[in-house]
Amino acid sequence: MIKVFSKSDIGLVRKSNEDACRCGIFSHHAAWAVVCDGMGGVKGGNVASSIAVEKISETLLTGYHEGMDSEAIRSLIAMAISNANRSVHQVAGSNSSLAGMGTTVVTAIVSDAVIHVAHAGDSRAYLLSDGEIRQLTTDHSMVQEMVEKGDITAQQAKTHPQKNIITRALGVEVSLRIDYSETPAPKGGRLLICTDGLTNYVDESKILELSQELNGNEMTEKLISLAKEAGGGDNITVVVLEDQAG
Repeated sequence: MIKVFSKSDIGLVRKSNEDACRCGIFSHHAAWAVVCDGMGGVKGGNVASSIAVEKISETLLTGYHEGMDSEAIRSLIAMAISNANRSVHQVAGSNSSLAGMGTTVVTAIVSDAVIHVAHAGDSRAYLLSDGEIRQLTTDHSMVQEMVEKGDITAQQAKTHPQKNIITRALGVEVSLRIDYSETPAPKGGRLLICTDGLTNYVDESKILELSQELNGNEMTEKLISLAKEAGGGDNITVVVLEDQAG
């Protein structure tokens, strides 16, 4: 049985919430989620993330059915993100005040004990299981590229002045290249999807600690609270998909 919990919070500094998320349950053993963090000024960020979440949700809800194999699920997620990318890009192109807007995206389907994740940008997905936390996504950001080249350490990346510059975003170009992965979903495991408003303020060891102490709903609430206690300088969005044995 899969349960889903979500919360999005404006934080303590921003005047509007440019994050957006939706999630739901297909069946006892299948669920979905999409998380977006918009960019392009207050108005543009809000518009980009809300359009993307709406379009992706619509495609997933109309396209998913029981018994889909991995290739079909991958195609569905790719189509959902492509549709959303096209919609955001068209709206940006038709309104000068929204020019250049875009959004990060993480879209996930958990089905038949497999986690399917597609993403672009620096919002993240983590698998929490058996006392371990594993990041399933790799940030599409300038500082991540610097880390991979060995120019800076992962620790230095956390406070780098250019840490908010992302190298891929939905809606900015006519087409979007996404990263996609499939991961076995362990019994009793949790999938956490979040924006950088969480990961910039709460480290992975604390996330893991909370996952071992709290249920999915409590964990979602507590992570938002901790990000705000640590400064809350950005919008914070947390989604937890939890496998409950039995």
